[in-house]
Amino acid sequence: MTSRQCAHTGIVAILPGLLCAVLGGGQSAWAQGAPATGSPGQAVVSPALYSAMEYRMIGPYRGGRSTAVTGVPSEPSVFYMGTTGGGVWRTEDFGESWQNLTDGQIAVASIGAVAVPLSDPNVIYVGTGSACIRGNVSAGRGVYKSVDRGRTWSFIGLKEAGQIGRVRVHPQDANLVYVAALGHAFGPNPERGLFRSRDGGKAWDKILFISDSTGVVD
Repeated sequence: MTSRQCAHTGIVAILPGLLCAVLGGGQSAWAQGAPATGSPGQAVVSPALYSAMEYRMIGPYRGGRSTAVTGVPSEPSVFYMGTTGGGVWRTEDFGESWQNLTDGQIAVASIGAVAVPLSDPNVIYVGTGSACIRGNVSAGRGVYKSVDRGRTWSFIGLKEAGQIGRVRVHPQDANLVYVAALGHAFGPNPERGLFRSRDGGKAWDKILFISDSTGVVD
């Protein structure tokens, strides 16, 4: 795959300015002329400001469907996308170009969850195996972590978690991580449920388990 490709997966955008307003906290500049609703002092975005905008494809060409997307609030132009057949991709320019981060480093191409801690945007957690189940679903192989913005990756466990639907990180502690594991798609297995790590993935505790046939997904 080339490192800079545009336009053809299920990731779409409107205009970078709107993303800046929503993710960058600049709502007040967008609220001029908007009716006053909500809490006192709360900025409101007027629908008139974006009513003429249209969605468009922003890529990349390769990767298939995507069920895992996250942004970085401290870096409004940066977004990560996990695809069902092409690994993890990043854009640093609001989707104008995309770079694959995981080719040759992660054992499977199906990605179910991507999370970047608010307290440290250099860290990325990836749960493999899309949890959007269908007949030709690709199985996951656990959780991976990067501490250098996706240049290198390490496997950090839960290899038999099957399809991982969500990864969440504590906003003030990049080492406190929660993983929702759906489990194997086509059979029972015990490594499913809700898992927690307090040390960045070195060890995992299963904090919610119903049965070997019932997983957790968000």
